[in-house]
Amino acid sequence: MKVEQSKIKIIKWTARILALGLLLFSLPFYFGYGNPIPFLNPDYSFLDNLWLLIFPLVFISLALGWKYEKIAGYLLIISISTGLLATVIIENEFIFEMIIPLFIGILYLITAFNKNN
Repeated sequence: MKVEQSKIKIIKWTARILALGLLLFSLPFYFGYGNPIPFLNPDYSFLDNLWLLIFPLVFISLALGWKYEKIAGYLLIISISTGLLATVIIENEFIFEMIIPLFIGILYLITAFNKNN
């Protein structure tokens, strides 16, 4: 189903603004974690290391979505879904904060599939 172009423009800029805000907010936390390179610190659990692998993909995808919405949307959804699924299976918890980048990935895909080329 095609959506009219004015709505697509709103969705596109909503995704971009949310992505920029999330990048500016979360990058200091990522680098402030200590050693953000996964599997170097033996004190980190498997989930810590998994999320340390996923977060760079999320950051790259958030920035990549400004130009390549489809690739960024797929990368965001796959990486975050993998982390959320592992967290639910291993710790029986759901990280609700990760819904925000997942939502941005969905917005990127909506934009990508409704472009007029």
